[in-house]
Amino acid sequence: MININLSSLIQRLHPLAKTALEDAAALAVAEKATEVQIEHYLLSLLERPNSDFDVLLSHFDCSENLLRQSVRSCLDSDARGNGSKPVFSALLIEWLQESWLVSSLDLSEPQIRSGALLLTLVSNPLRYGQHGYAELLSSVSPDSLKRNFTDLTSHSIEAQVASSEKTEAREAGSALSQFTTDFTGKARNGEIDPVFCRDHEIRQIVDILARRRKNNPIAVGEPGVGKTAVVEGLALKIVQGEVPDNLKGVELYGLDMGLLQAGASVKGEFEKRLNAVLEEVKSSPTPIILFIDEAHTLVGGGNQAGGSDAANLLKPALARGEVKTIAATTWSEYKKYFEKDPALARRFQLVKLDEPSPEQAALIIRGLRPAYEKSHNVYVRDDAITAAAALSARYISGRQLPDKAIDVLDTACARVNISLNAVPAPIETLRQTLAAQQRELDALERDALQQTGDKHSLATIPDLKQSMEVTKEDLKVLDTQWQKECNHIEEMIALRTRLHELIEGTDESQEKAQATPENDNTDESSALTRRWTRSKFV
Repeated sequence: MININLSSLIQRLHPLAKTALEDAAALAVAEKATEVQIEHYLLSLLERPNSDFDVLLSHFDCSENLLRQSVRSCLDSDARGNGSKPVFSALLIEWLQESWLVSSLDLSEPQIRSGALLLTLVSNPLRYGQHGYAELLSSVSPDSLKRNFTDLTSHSIEAQVASSEKTEAREAGSALSQFTTDFTGKARNGEIDPVFCRDHEIRQIVDILARRRKNNPIAVGEPGVGKTAVVEGLALKIVQGEVPDNLKGVELYGLDMGLLQAGASVKGEFEKRLNAVLEEVKSSPTPIILFIDEAHTLVGGGNQAGGSDAANLLKPALARGEVKTIAATTWSEYKKYFEKDPALARRFQLVKLDEPSPEQAALIIRGLRPAYEKSHNVYVRDDAITAAAALSARYISGRQLPDKAIDVLDTACARVNISLNAVPAPIETLRQTLAAQQRELDALERDALQQTGDKHSLATIPDLKQSMEVTKEDLKVLDTQWQKECNHIEEMIALRTRLHELIEGTDESQEKAQATPENDNTDESSALTRRWTRSKFV
């Protein structure tokens, strides 16, 4: 029997079945029972008209009145007098667990309906039912109920709710839309940044995908070198038609192992989800390539007691060429998982992704510059790009280019954007210092009026006032400088906006603009940068 958290199990109950369980617990409390038993739950379910339970009992000519009397007599014979809160009986929990299996695997229902509870009960009457009412339920055929469940319960209120939920699920999409990300769709919508300096690796992946057999590349590199970016670059090339004929028109989906595993605590649920994705990939009229990031999670993914991991489920499809995949992982994980499983390793062809040089990282960031300028509403100079690449490579250890260089530039852009609207840190510090000095002065003057202060402390009042005057003067200087620089920045932004308008307007303006930043704006920007990076502002 599976082992699942009780609270998670209750969340999987249909709202009607959940309400019935709450009423069953209330009944057990009212009767001072030591446990909430199956019989309490049955009595509560029998009070739900037009439920699956009610409709099915009527169909199989099982008298609800006789069943209610028999269940009640079983409860009357149990011991009572419990002064504390009753707990759910172990048999009731086991019944709910098996009903969840029946619902998900046999009935393909997303929730535990009362009909699934009845099916579990009549399938194991000697285990879950007592002798008296188990005989009354013998008229309910488990095989017929399982085979015709949808038709038999089509008029119940639970079926109507389930039907609306299934319609919403269909509208939400298939297994692919639930557990994958559409990379080609994002590329068409302009949601993927351009990829630079990875043409060689993309060509390697295309060559491997074009093979007849063993056509599953695996990109291996340290974190941050751009493994996912290479796949995004391939998606861009597919959308732009810059791939061989056998790859034109294909769709590239990223498999999310986290979504596949989330909530799949029941045995068989993970395998069911993964198989649904694979079946949709195989049956799709448009060829689909699956991208599996963090591919080492395949090994052991979904592997519970008696279950198979994702790698074993994928191996047959990969060997027969039914599914094309692109995997990505790090060197340490590749050696730990793939090299120790030759059967899995030989189904993938290795594509090495080395860390780019600072010069290559600068080229990559130059390609991404428009996206960051638009996002942060700032102007990014080229020397800032080269500095981000060179300085991050020199001083930031434990991370790889271009990821760390991009993060440095992103943070710098965010800081500049904030500085255009927020008070600079040095000014804020002086304001806080002045406020603290004022509070200290007020306290000392109060003590002086009351003649209760320490003479040595009161003697510091003149020095404190002098210090406050110095702080006010420094604050005034910085405030004036800040306002001037804000005005200067506004003028520069206006000039740059006008310059871009001229560039877009005429070719002649574009030729003039090529020299303008060199002669005018560069000196002004350099001066502005020097002022903002003076020691008092750091």
